[in-house]
Amino acid sequence: MPWSRIISGVIAIALALSSTLLGGWYFTIAIAIIVFLGQQEYFNLVRARGIAPAAKTTMFVSQALLVICTLDSSLADAIMPIAGTLICFYLLFQPQFATIADISASIMGLFYVGYLPSYWVRLRNLDSVAISNIPLGGYWPNNWNDIFTQGHLANLSQGLTYTILTFLCIWAADIGAYIIGKFFGKTRLSDISPKKTVEGAVFGITASVIVALAGAYFLDLPNYLVTGLALGLLIGIASLLGDLTESMLKRDAGVKDSGQLIPGHGGILDRTDSYIFTAPLVYYFVTLLV
Repeated sequence: MPWSRIISGVIAIALALSSTLLGGWYFTIAIAIIVFLGQQEYFNLVRARGIAPAAKTTMFVSQALLVICTLDSSLADAIMPIAGTLICFYLLFQPQFATIADISASIMGLFYVGYLPSYWVRLRNLDSVAISNIPLGGYWPNNWNDIFTQGHLANLSQGLTYTILTFLCIWAADIGAYIIGKFFGKTRLSDISPKKTVEGAVFGITASVIVALAGAYFLDLPNYLVTGLALGLLIGIASLLGDLTESMLKRDAGVKDSGQLIPGHGGILDRTDSYIFTAPLVYYFVTLLV
């Protein structure tokens, strides 16, 4: 594995954990940057197919959605129909007639790279106001025992603990699938992504379940065996589907990577595809079931 890939991966993990720990507007800004860069890559893929989306309008309303999620998450879902209306309004008054593909690609860009990632902000903000101790709604531990000691976890917000647990499950699924698939994988999973194997996918989901079970026990969740199993399966499968979906987009656009922003990794979408479908599912799993 190239050193550039290892170094950029370590830096990305450090930034992700730091912004997640801080929460508040710090986390929102981090997600906003990822959404902005991810939508740029998405619309480049779309344009490679000869489609003319409402890129600027979509990117603007996606940023507005993240701000609304931070201010009042209960209003966030109202942004979708409003944003869709604005996108159609913009396309209607272009010099050249918009096509079905233009409208569909624009709405998909809003949903796939704007609306779905906004659930990371909603998830991280769960119960976070109560423990905020720095400006802009952020949090920084006064005692690191609060993070690493099981008895102190009750003092942390649900948003922080579940976001970190979800990250850990995704990382376990990605690493497990990569290692087993590379050295032991023999059965191709899908023609969409020829390098992915059934063996790698199964072990990746299994690794997600193992981490989720450990997390459920450590966090003392109710019925931790059932909760951990369900959460691990949910994250593992959603992570895999996110990866395959992005592979399908790249395959249709005829490119290997969505971009070249991250040395050794490709673009933002190449690194965050596993996270796109995961956040909404975990958010509703926590708020409706746990």
